[in-house]
Amino acid sequence: MRKLSVFVSILLMLSMVLVACGGGNAEKSTAGKKSSDSVTWIVSSVYPESNHIGQGIKDFSQKVKEATDGKVNIELRPDGTLGYSSSDHLKLVRDGTVPMADTLLSSVAGDEPLLGIGSLPFLYRDFKEYKALGEVTRPYFDKVAEEKWNQKILYIAPWPLTGFWTKEEIKSLEDFKGLKTRTFDDLTTRVSNAVGSSPSPLPFNEVYSALSTGVIDSVMTSSTSAVDSKFWEVLDYYLPVSVMAGSNALAINLDEFNSLDKETQETMVQIGKEVEVDLWNRVAELGKDMEDTVNENGITTTQPSEELVIELEKITEEIRKEWLSEAPPEAKEIIDNYYKKIGRNGK
Repeated sequence: MRKLSVFVSILLMLSMVLVACGGGNAEKSTAGKKSSDSVTWIVSSVYPESNHIGQGIKDFSQKVKEATDGKVNIELRPDGTLGYSSSDHLKLVRDGTVPMADTLLSSVAGDEPLLGIGSLPFLYRDFKEYKALGEVTRPYFDKVAEEKWNQKILYIAPWPLTGFWTKEEIKSLEDFKGLKTRTFDDLTTRVSNAVGSSPSPLPFNEVYSALSTGVIDSVMTSSTSAVDSKFWEVLDYYLPVSVMAGSNALAINLDEFNSLDKETQETMVQIGKEVEVDLWNRVAELGKDMEDTVNENGITTTQPSEELVIELEKITEEIRKEWLSEAPPEAKEIIDNYYKKIGRNGK
């Protein structure tokens, strides 16, 4: 009887150990669990499903599931629900902490400077040039992601271009002086200083109240954000000077990707290309639609003169030069190829 009691006790202890080992992070274990028939991966994203970034991930996931007959299942975790910021994603995917992530490329420029090249101020004058830069940078981004960060980029999605939103009309450089401008990173702060306004770094959820109370009187952001925040209630003018724009990459851990058979890999890559084309087309229209919306609600769009555009490019030249001097050697090659592609010289 005593031997039986000891045996039961040992079994109980073993079962407790097994439960403890298997019950750590259910989300993570589900994310990487494979079977002979299927695999399920989660995608970390800080954006809502309703955003065009979230919609792109959902489109990609659905198409992959259908094309692989349910073999590959991709589940979106939006709104930062996993507790990570976009700046964490490059390392998290590299290490396999999360199998997939949607990352704002400028947010990880501190870890990989080359990925921040698209956020250099006044590098492109319109969405067409912005797209041309994306086409030039893509093979470089693919290479650095795979060789240095153990991940594969499935597609890159753009944001609408960033412009100036103000209470007073901007027609010349002089009109920037004395403005109190909301900025969101080091580059936009430097742009604000360069044009002669006073930078005020603020998270976006504080922008509307800051405009309402006069803490700031101008903002650098996209037309999408302007609509989301109903800028027409607190601002009057929009200057579409293409300060910069963001891009997001959907990437997967390379070990996870390589665990798939060749046919499934090729299917995912092809769907990624299709979704990328769709997102670029969608955002080109989205920017126009959002501008139409703010105009209908009372904001006036002031088209910049060519003289003003050239002046803005000139006074921010040092920002671009300094970035290039500290950037990886491929950066200059990218810039040179980009200017050749669009057919104009740049600094």
